[in-house]
Amino acid sequence: MNTTTLTDEQLEAFGEEMDAIRRRIIADLGDEDAAYIRKVVKTKNNFEIAGRALFYLPPAWPLAVAALSVSKILDNMEIGHNVMHGQYDWMGDPALSSRMYEWDNVCPSEQWKYSHNYIHHTYTNILGKDRDIGYGILRMDEDQPWHPYYLGNPLYAFLLMVFFEWGVAMHDLEVENIVAGRRKMSENKALHAGIMRKVKRQALKDYVLFPALTGPLFPLTLAGNATANLVRNIWAFNIIFCGHFPAGVATFSQEECEDESRGQWYYRQLLGSANITGGPLFHVMTGNLSHQIEHHLFPDLPARRYPEIAAEVREICERYGLAYNTGPLRKQLGSVARKICRMALPDRPRRTPDRVVAEPVAA
Repeated sequence: MNTTTLTDEQLEAFGEEMDAIRRRIIADLGDEDAAYIRKVVKTKNNFEIAGRALFYLPPAWPLAVAALSVSKILDNMEIGHNVMHGQYDWMGDPALSSRMYEWDNVCPSEQWKYSHNYIHHTYTNILGKDRDIGYGILRMDEDQPWHPYYLGNPLYAFLLMVFFEWGVAMHDLEVENIVAGRRKMSENKALHAGIMRKVKRQALKDYVLFPALTGPLFPLTLAGNATANLVRNIWAFNIIFCGHFPAGVATFSQEECEDESRGQWYYRQLLGSANITGGPLFHVMTGNLSHQIEHHLFPDLPARRYPEIAAEVREICERYGLAYNTGPLRKQLGSVARKICRMALPDRPRRTPDRVVAEPVAA
């Protein structure tokens, strides 16, 4: 749990500084931002075309998988995730509208926008409200009560990583709450139809249509498509977990967040996130979620702006004495792995100091 280290006056001033950054970027949005996202979409399409074409050449199978993997990662991270946050709605382009975009993923976009844009970004790291803490599968915080089930934490994390798009698709079904008796199966009826439509569409595209187009190379193409989806799943899982669960990321109780001011909301987003350092290409491939702090502070600003905002946000944090959690991928990934393993085990009992008995004072 976190306890604020700022006074109400400091929180108000902190919120005003964050709002000022947001207003400045919004006022500056224009042709460069539009050209950037259209260039990324074109690049993603070119990689997909190259990958699909290379499947007709069996010796080029690794290159085909690599190209298709890049295409799927760009679609998932820098395009789909950011477009569905409404980062490019101001352009008025139907192809880049958060209301119309559908990504290359088994999770329906409308469902994802509710569980992610609304639930996660509204209640970021509030225990009992943000279901992204452990995704209903993992124990990722000491304030989550331990149960023998969590001994499987490392295994569950591995399976979630491998089947990440499927885990995201099943997220809204709240299976853990159904098992616990807190939710009825009938409450998921409206979700089932949308999920099944999207699953059928994706399965038909990746595992029937495109493999069939390569004729006798069907098995190789099928394996290639499955491998590209696996690569995308592993990449997305690791980037997202490194942005949310390394050491030092704070969680909050529901009581702490009652009647939250704008400054307190920014404060919670800051301390509930972590960044990953890297070069420009790395940031693009993460959808700029390597700047998870800036994303949680400003989820509807174009992600390409996060690198230029980051230095200013960090300087403000230093002035207010607030931690700015950042580090290279290997460090953040190692920290997440250690937490997954540590949370699998029962909490160690906290040691209490031995009682000190006062010696009688000599007369």
